[in-house]
Amino acid sequence: MEASRLLTKFSQRLFDDSREQAQFVQALSHPQPFHPSILWMQPKPESLPFPVEPPLDWQPHFVDRLAMGEKPGKHDLHQQGKFYCLDFSSIFAISPILTIERSTPVVVDMCASPGGKSLFAWRALHPNQLICNEVIGKRLGALISNLKRCQVEKPLVLHIDSKILAEEIVGSADLVIVDAPCTGQSLVAKGDKAPGCFHPVTINKNANRQKRILANSAQLVAPQGYLAYMTCAYSVEENEQVSDWLISRFPQFKPIAIPHLTSYQSHIATFPCYRMFPQTGLGAGAFTVLFQNSEVGDRAPYPMEFLQRSNVLKV
Repeated sequence: MEASRLLTKFSQRLFDDSREQAQFVQALSHPQPFHPSILWMQPKPESLPFPVEPPLDWQPHFVDRLAMGEKPGKHDLHQQGKFYCLDFSSIFAISPILTIERSTPVVVDMCASPGGKSLFAWRALHPNQLICNEVIGKRLGALISNLKRCQVEKPLVLHIDSKILAEEIVGSADLVIVDAPCTGQSLVAKGDKAPGCFHPVTINKNANRQKRILANSAQLVAPQGYLAYMTCAYSVEENEQVSDWLISRFPQFKPIAIPHLTSYQSHIATFPCYRMFPQTGLGAGAFTVLFQNSEVGDRAPYPMEFLQRSNVLKV
């Protein structure tokens, strides 16, 4: 498709260099396929079922990028839950949690469906309890199906507004993941439709929703715990500006430098946060930042009573 005037103007706000503007617009106006990637939920077989690309230096050992054109979702091992298909941009976005060295007994994924970030956290950090929350009812089926297929042990699936969780699960989570609802601008780089995703009204509406979810999510994080924020949008308002807002509202949350993502540092921000753009050819794009709660103290007791009386969905 031809570049719209709105997209061209958007690129000019995102990049100062005209060449980068043109490359970004080209990537969205003429989408190209990306290498499929898979997240191994169980040890890899000795003989891999797909041809794989050379791994990037930061790529975890349990992730493979496959040769172009492979269809891993149709393989028997996928049906058996041996691996999960996940866009490489999503691997990039959740990868900051690989730097967490302290134990993470309780991990909460606030916007969990369809489950890819939850599954990555389960595979990488081995929490004692994985809590997957999804407020949109029609998305619960996919989440439950994927957790069951990939054989996650005793996950808790909730269908609760983040405001209620902020009141009931205070300071008891070692890691909270917020893969925030956004304009979905990276869908365009995949050749999909995302009507209005570059319009300022749509962007600001999503940014305000993200602030609400982040503010509630911050309440769950234990002292010295972590809050991982990510989107699949490109707009500054949904990414750097939302992160700035969180830092000003909750100054105890400090953005953490992620050594393996140094080359992806956002050129827009003055604090550690990272972007992948579609013109790199690695994935459709993402933004990610990892905050640590600098407060000192004990983690609050696990909210067993609240969870027992909540509508925990069966997996």
